[in-house]
Amino acid sequence: MKKYLVLLLGVLLQYSCQNKGEKLQDKDQTVLKSYASYYPSNKTKVLVVGTFHFSYPGLDYTKTEENDKIDVLKEPKKSEVTELVEYIKKFKPTKVAIEAKPSWNMNQRYKEYKKGEHRNERGEDFQLGMRIANDFNLDSIYSIDANTLSSDLSKLNSEFIEELSKDYDFKSDDPYNEMVQKSFDEDAKMPSKVNLLEYFKHMNSIEGHKNNYGAYLVGDFKLDDNRGADFLSIWWYNRNLRIFRNIQKIDHANEDRVLVIIGNGHASLLRHMIEYSPEYEFVEFDSL
Repeated sequence: MKKYLVLLLGVLLQYSCQNKGEKLQDKDQTVLKSYASYYPSNKTKVLVVGTFHFSYPGLDYTKTEENDKIDVLKEPKKSEVTELVEYIKKFKPTKVAIEAKPSWNMNQRYKEYKKGEHRNERGEDFQLGMRIANDFNLDSIYSIDANTLSSDLSKLNSEFIEELSKDYDFKSDDPYNEMVQKSFDEDAKMPSKVNLLEYFKHMNSIEGHKNNYGAYLVGDFKLDDNRGADFLSIWWYNRNLRIFRNIQKIDHANEDRVLVIIGNGHASLLRHMIEYSPEYEFVEFDSL
């Protein structure tokens, strides 16, 4: 009997503690607010369309072989570009931003485009950005590309930047660097092999952006103790932070929808910044 009473007391004590804990949890939940509740629920929506460069300027480290290049002004890719444009237009942008610097004189070219010029320019800035902005009769286009802090610092102390960036040449013997390069080389062949819209969905997927982002965290990133990381921070990462800052400079209201046309390497970092910003809502490309 005594043993039974001790057991019963233990059960009652345990129940009492659990019940007390549940009540405390309930109380905590009424005090703790969602972080999202501090910010507007209706945010400026941003669609980042990461792309390869239609005109193949050859400025990126990974080069496309001649046999793998496409001509967006000729069939079947011309029709595929139209299909891609119509898909992007589902976003219904109120602002369009393109990877270009102010010196490119974007709005002057856009005025000329609206008059019928530049229609045979192969660049994605014309074939996607200006074409879509014109279809929605937008007044202007925004240039958001930026120079890097490393470039600015080089003007002040070129020897320091040269020493910091020494051997940062994407030729590291890190085995992960070889894996990354293989993925990039294979990816460069895809526009000639698959439908462009499907390729853009593939590029702009979470997996695609993780691959692009992760590519900069291996190889030369591992130079010395911190040198690779230091150079990346004032070169590539800094450039994308400045691009994001230029997006912020675009006058916008919560109901605006900003379309960003940019090289896919930038898109992966911009995803990170936009997703974590309390100011914007990142729109998944394949959700349109």
